[in-house]
Amino acid sequence: MPHTKQPAVLVLADGHVFYGQAFGKTGTTTGEICFNTGMTGYQEVFTDPSYTGQILIMNNVHIGNYGVKDSDVESNTVKIRGLIARNLEEQFSRIQANGDVDNYLKANNIVAIEGVDTRALVAHIRTKGAMNCIISSEITDVEQLKAELAKVPDMDGLELSSTVSTTEEYELGDAAAELKVAVLDLGVKKHILECLVQRGAHVRVHPAKTPLSRLKEFNPDGYFISNGPGDPAAMDYAITTVKDILEENKPVFGICLGHQLLALANNIPTFKMHHGHRGLNHPVKNIITGQCEITTQNHGFGVDPEAVRKHPDVEITHVNLNDESIEGIRLKHKPAFSVQYHPESTPGPHDSRYLFDNFVSMIREHKQ
Repeated sequence: MPHTKQPAVLVLADGHVFYGQAFGKTGTTTGEICFNTGMTGYQEVFTDPSYTGQILIMNNVHIGNYGVKDSDVESNTVKIRGLIARNLEEQFSRIQANGDVDNYLKANNIVAIEGVDTRALVAHIRTKGAMNCIISSEITDVEQLKAELAKVPDMDGLELSSTVSTTEEYELGDAAAELKVAVLDLGVKKHILECLVQRGAHVRVHPAKTPLSRLKEFNPDGYFISNGPGDPAAMDYAITTVKDILEENKPVFGICLGHQLLALANNIPTFKMHHGHRGLNHPVKNIITGQCEITTQNHGFGVDPEAVRKHPDVEITHVNLNDESIEGIRLKHKPAFSVQYHPESTPGPHDSRYLFDNFVSMIREHKQ
């Protein structure tokens, strides 16, 4: 429980109001409300660039009970716009932790509210769908909060990747490595890059709006299209770049937003999901091997399943066993594939890390 009993208010776009206690920074924040069902990995979730523009409900009852650690991050800063929890804990049990969640959120200027019945709130979002919301620990007038909330743009049609992408190129891995991978950073997670480097790749990470001509200067053996936030259909610049990359006929691997952009580059539309998939336990079937994987997911947009099934040059490779949504595709006549979920996931599960091995094998075979 927090030191203070300072009140905080949560207002949803549909008019529902929730009251709780302030945590983190004192202030007001807005964004699209979403929920994550994972019981661990909250710090990795907070720092995932794909959560940019969103206010997050952590559905586990206790958040912060193992503290925070400097290495448990997916980017350099917290990316969520706000946090909603049942109980945010000051006391933590992990001896390796550097501090508690309260001070971590304060240091990153994140407004939070606790004492909310998150299970009831998640049930409401599952029924009504994703919507904008506002949290305030400085304004208690609900009508004033509703007026502020009305000014917030919808996530549908919002381009956000360019706001979180690197502004300068940088390289990772051994410069003398046999394999070179050009990464288009649309909000890439730290552990995706580590998974590539661990498999012997020399990686150069490029800003979101980098054209193919600049990517080619690295003389890559393959291309990686990263995850990231926002509406993929609003990213004309990235769709064009992916189309250009495919003309190179070199191996291409996309994750999450990269998966959606690969689909759009092949004229397969995307759509805004009712409430998205976010958690650590989503079952996915690899229909090529027949095996099931437990996956980490974080996405509010999906690939049109009917358009994929009708496409003559695209094959479905993975499907979600909960709702049969498209979780993976590959091109029939080019060395390109993608998945909607996160095979790099930390702290887990690690069922899907074979996809990085497949990508590296594809690069080696293409070079030969």
